[in-house]
Amino acid sequence: MTQVTLNTDESPRDLPYRPCVGIMLLNKEGRVWTGRRLPKWVGDKSAYVWQMPQGGLLKGEEPVLAAYRELREETSVTSAELIAEIPQWLTYDLPEPLLGVALKGKYRGQRQRWFAMRFWGDDSEINIRPRGGKAEFDRWRWRDMHELPELVVPFKKPIYQTVIERFAYLAQS
Repeated sequence: MTQVTLNTDESPRDLPYRPCVGIMLLNKEGRVWTGRRLPKWVGDKSAYVWQMPQGGLLKGEEPVLAAYRELREETSVTSAELIAEIPQWLTYDLPEPLLGVALKGKYRGQRQRWFAMRFWGDDSEINIRPRGGKAEFDRWRWRDMHELPELVVPFKKPIYQTVIERFAYLAQS
């Protein structure tokens, strides 16, 4: 692992948050899309390797446009429509062992804008091995919303619980 060297006056906790988006993609039955992260990711390699699509904002990119782009890049899904959003930024901090290592060593954690989208396509549209891009996941499946907090890395669990609280009503098909 590459460690970033900081100035002596700088602490990893002084690093900024990485701005990004998260997407809760719900199918017609109200189940949520989850992908299993590839093991190359620096972090907890325990059973907590599943997550919803997410990713960083490009410079000057609007969060909702980033959400559609990330969804397309990670799942190939284009048959989805925005149905809800959490207008506030939600943040999480990386645990101490990952500071200066994960997220290219540039960030202390992430601040995320979360969007809920309804998937109207067929499962055959989903492709987690994008042509010309890098795969983030090695498998995927639809899950009941209440399962999500137990599947994600522990430091993201509070964010997932907030997202579920805010979007629980959308699980109705």
